[in-house]
Amino acid sequence: MKAYLVLDFAIHDLRGFMPYVAQIPAFIAKHGGKYVVQGTEPTVMEGDWAPQRMVILEFPSRQDAQAFLDDPEAQPLFAVRHATTDSKLVLVDGCD
Repeated sequence: MKAYLVLDFAIHDLRGFMPYVAQIPAFIAKHGGKYVVQGTEPTVMEGDWAPQRMVILEFPSRQDAQAFLDDPEAQPLFAVRHATTDSKLVLVDGCD
């Protein structure tokens, strides 16, 4: 079953964030992932959720998504994202 990582984030240090933008796609691909939505500004249609930017990544399985998150070589990039953005991340299973 496919799995999705959904990231809602606001960048507060664009210059510092750019190494993440340049390097993280290789780690996504390494774990079989692909962008479904890449850093777009969403339009809120209902409710009081106010996301700034959205990224949605699709992985072949929950295990692949978790392996991406746990990849030791990607941890420094995740630290860059944490230091340069305010972000919220969820992992959800898709429908097959």
